[in-house]
Amino acid sequence: MKRVKSTESDGLKEKVVHINRVAKVVKGGRRFSFNAIVVVGDGKGVVGVGLGKANEVTDAISKGIDDAKKNLVKVTIRKGTVSHQIVGRFGAGKVLLKPASPGTGLIAGGGVRAVLEAAGVQDILTKSLGSSNPHNQVKATLNGLLMQIDAKAMANKRGKTIHEIFAS
Repeated sequence: MKRVKSTESDGLKEKVVHINRVAKVVKGGRRFSFNAIVVVGDGKGVVGVGLGKANEVTDAISKGIDDAKKNLVKVTIRKGTVSHQIVGRFGAGKVLLKPASPGTGLIAGGGVRAVLEAAGVQDILTKSLGSSNPHNQVKATLNGLLMQIDAKAMANKRGKTIHEIFAS
């Protein structure tokens, strides 16, 4: 994981993915609390996901934003899309990320779309394969973005040049 320092957290866009109301049964009735999944990103490859829990929605969102800013990571984006096809996994959630040609747009829904917008991806095809739970989808998308391997890193790993890899 490529963590980003918190000093680079200015100019971040925040997006609330999901707000869940949770009820706890106590002697006097039900006590409600809320949890919020929030995604923050600068649109240039830095993205973070956070979960905030509180008795009020606004408090849960602000806690989620703080958590997301603590968990910022740098992802590689080549020409507005991902380097190669990849399946991100988290829990029962699976998300297929496929590179697309320029002009295709962001073909994604729900939490996947929020993460990719925050990261700055413009052209991509996605498909949710596993659980539709927003928690798992968001984390699976982030996992997929982090698992990418660029051509230079693969060439170094194999002990070859980039031209040798693409020539064969």
